[in-house]
Amino acid sequence: MLARLQKLVVAVLLVASATWAIIFTQLGHPGWGACAAALVLLGYALFLGIEFVLLCLVQETGPAPRPRLRELLCAWWGEIITAPRVFFWRQPFRARAEPDHVPDHALGRHGIVFVHGFVCNRGLWNPWMRELRARDAPFIAVNLEPVFGSIDCYPPIIDAAVARLEAATGKPVILVGHSMGGLAIRAWLRQFSADARVHRVVTIGSPHQGTWLARYGHTTNGKQMRQHSPWLATLSDAEPAMRASKFTCFYGHCDNIVFPAASGTLPGALNLHVPATAHVQMAFQAVVFNEVWRWLDAPPVP
Repeated sequence: MLARLQKLVVAVLLVASATWAIIFTQLGHPGWGACAAALVLLGYALFLGIEFVLLCLVQETGPAPRPRLRELLCAWWGEIITAPRVFFWRQPFRARAEPDHVPDHALGRHGIVFVHGFVCNRGLWNPWMRELRARDAPFIAVNLEPVFGSIDCYPPIIDAAVARLEAATGKPVILVGHSMGGLAIRAWLRQFSADARVHRVVTIGSPHQGTWLARYGHTTNGKQMRQHSPWLATLSDAEPAMRASKFTCFYGHCDNIVFPAASGTLPGALNLHVPATAHVQMAFQAVVFNEVWRWLDAPPVP
């Protein structure tokens, strides 16, 4: 469903940019036509800029230093480059380009379950999946549906992937969640009492304590990610104290979706700050990949 929706968005943008270019060219203003087409295609950069302005306005003193202007500009530019690759190419057109990798010889190895975030699909993880297949590491990437439904709908999808890897490897799994995916993993742990089935959880820009920006979200899962939401409170209250010790949580002071920065931390987890890095961009940082990779052979946390 999401891939079809994003294909439609890409088509509308291309048609709109071409239409404006043709209209202005026929009026004898090809330069204005080029500018109008560029504005349509690159308008998302303005929306990203607004998110960074809001981030600065509501940033609080917390576990990370306030970002400098240079760091914000670096993160903004990084997201301008990263976002179209994800939302205009990988997810709409390449969501199935990288199949799951569960080889026959996976027994005795830890596998990885990838869980994407809000308005994303498994295509987000294509660079990860290519690299892990090259290293012959077993993995499965899920699609969370319904796209705009409750996060409580997602645990059975995650559980099916975990069970498939468990059957192939005989080992507890590593779960990697970006953004809302981290909350979906926590919901799975609660719904299936699955702590013993987990080797490690790595979350990337996940709104563990909600995000200020979610006040503008009106879907069911968007409302659940609001700061101090009843859903988040219920989730936290149901978690045993030691569960967080299985988590590594990457967060950032330039995360344009999950802010203030402390929103991406989980009390009791290993919380690691990624400076000068935006929300989607954070999923493709070497420090994040290396953390996941080291847990493939690390002993489990008791």
